[in-house]
Amino acid sequence: MKTVVITGSTSGIGKALAEYFIKSGCQVFAGFRDENKILKDCIPFYIEMKDSGSIQSAAEYIKSKTDKIDILINAAGCVTAGPAEALNIEKVKEQFQVNTFSHLEFTQKLLDLLDGGKIINISSVASFGYFPFISPYCASKRALDILFSAMGNETKRNIKIISVKPGVIATPLWEKSIEANSSLLQNVENFQGEMKFLINNARKNAIKGLDVSKVVKCIAKIDKLKNPKSSYTVGIDAKFGEIVSLLTQNQINTLVKFVYKLKVFTNKLF
Repeated sequence: MKTVVITGSTSGIGKALAEYFIKSGCQVFAGFRDENKILKDCIPFYIEMKDSGSIQSAAEYIKSKTDKIDILINAAGCVTAGPAEALNIEKVKEQFQVNTFSHLEFTQKLLDLLDGGKIINISSVASFGYFPFISPYCASKRALDILFSAMGNETKRNIKIISVKPGVIATPLWEKSIEANSSLLQNVENFQGEMKFLINNARKNAIKGLDVSKVVKCIAKIDKLKNPKSSYTVGIDAKFGEIVSLLTQNQINTLVKFVYKLKVFTNKLF
């Protein structure tokens, strides 16, 4: 029986993955914050990604229940949005804590159980780094990929480290991001049109984004591979984002400004 550990298992991609591995007969440790959303047939563990003490306690609990982890999936995440010139620095720090530092810390504490296993990070097309008004999210995902890529190159353990970069996926993250950033999105000066577009776009993405099953299918494939690639994109938009990332920074900036202005002014969403 495989042992799988998943953070952020009560909604979105994390929940879909937990349900898949439970149905596959795996022993699943599923991280939660809201006990009312705990999945059935798993081993739940409480983890608050903003709290180092909680991360430590979660790791110790898992170690007390198993001596081996076949797959660790770092799926928990959040989005900080708004113009860079108006961002609250504490919110930016929180973005990196949840999306980057917490996963590195949690993984470090479980490394002894992961020898021979896989670490799969739920990154994003945003890791390619050029989407306006969600720069903290882009930067946090890019930093996540860089840190774990370094770990993969440096480690003397037999661990495969994989980054999965979905494009727009229909999950509750979109609505949560609107709520979490509401004060800035609704009150920022000089960017009212852009912020209105951002909110409307998020709501459309929550409905029209790619089904989460596409990410599950990708990770199910990775699970079966002895030597998976270090990076996978999910969705046409993610593949396009990867191609665009090969351009020079000046070319990317010119393209992004043109496309974003066109979409804002014509109200045609991504």
